[in-house]
Amino acid sequence: MDVRDELMEHVPRLRRYARALINNRDLADDLVQDTLERALGRTDMFRPGTDLRAWLFTIMHNVFANQARKASAHAVHVTVDDGSIAESEFAVPSSQTRSLEMRDLDYALQRLPLEQREVVLLVGLEEMSYADVALALNIPIGTVMSRLSRGRERLRALMAGTQPGAKLQVVR
Repeated sequence: MDVRDELMEHVPRLRRYARALINNRDLADDLVQDTLERALGRTDMFRPGTDLRAWLFTIMHNVFANQARKASAHAVHVTVDDGSIAESEFAVPSSQTRSLEMRDLDYALQRLPLEQREVVLLVGLEEMSYADVALALNIPIGTVMSRLSRGRERLRALMAGTQPGAKLQVVR
């Protein structure tokens, strides 16, 4: 099978990771497209016999990091805390508990530092090995393990509401 054909098998994983990483469907799809475009343009750099998935996630990581650096140079700070909105405006029926849990998890993931979020998503969501994550992010395995440990701990604290700024849901 040609590398180009194999790329298509990994598109769903790339999309899932990008959407979890960015939390914006359109920007995530753009990231996947940019990743695939770069990969297709550089198929000659892929070494047969190595893990194509890890190679693609390495490319995605680099594209995302480059985009984040460019965006931060032009970013404008806007506060999102609005005390004029009553908490009762956020109440939802109890039947929506599962979707609230998913929303809270997504909210908590977005509050993790990027380095921790990347590792948590690659290990937990994409089920990549520590070695593959280390390869994809170009960091030592020990760093993968420590970021994963800190990320999981912070995620637990955010979900439990014990982390500052961790008020995740208001249900009455």
